Amino acid sequence: MTANHFIDIALRNPVNAELAARLPRLGLSQCFLTAGCLFQATWNSLSGQRENWGVKDYDVFYFDDADLSWEAEDAAIRLVHSSVADLGVNVEVRNQARVHLWYQQRFGASYPQLTSVRDGIDRYLISCTCVGIDMTSRELYAPDGLDDLASGVLRMNPRHPIPDLFRLKASDYKARWPWLTIVPA
Repeated sequence: MTANHFIDIALRNPVNAELAARLPRLGLSQCFLTAGCLFQATWNSLSGQRENWGVKDYDVFYFDDADLSWEAEDAAIRLVHSSVADLGVNVEVRNQARVHLWYQQRFGASYPQLTSVRDGIDRYLISCTCVGIDMTSRELYAPDGLDDLASGVLRMNPRHPIPDLFRLKASDYKARWPWLTIVPA
């Protein structure tokens, strides 16, 4: 699978296409559409499902280390939500410059201070799900390539190895796409 083919499949999800049209106008630094709304489109396409089948939310990452306050992030969240409210979906917006401030309290594990959106994408639990599309350039970021994603192979991400959470997440995906293969952690 090529980057262009992946992006084409992802944008067949009409919500992804609308987000890709609207997000660049909002001026969020390093704005990426990422996570399940992208890789699930590929698995859905390979399974004969609609590209938006089973998508629970749409993840938007941006990076602004000039103001790490909750108020600044909340303003960005409200900006995105107001621009996409008519889509009727859950859009999760997160400033990757702030994740280290709340991660331990929420998930019980330490988290390093990130330097870019790509650092955040690099930390997904499953390697093949480390994907994001830059909303400004429309370029794909996929540090582990697309072979495992296209083949349905779920491996623990060595950049963020948490075996228990990996198994839980991988089992959830396999329940929805039974043809996926989990590589034991």
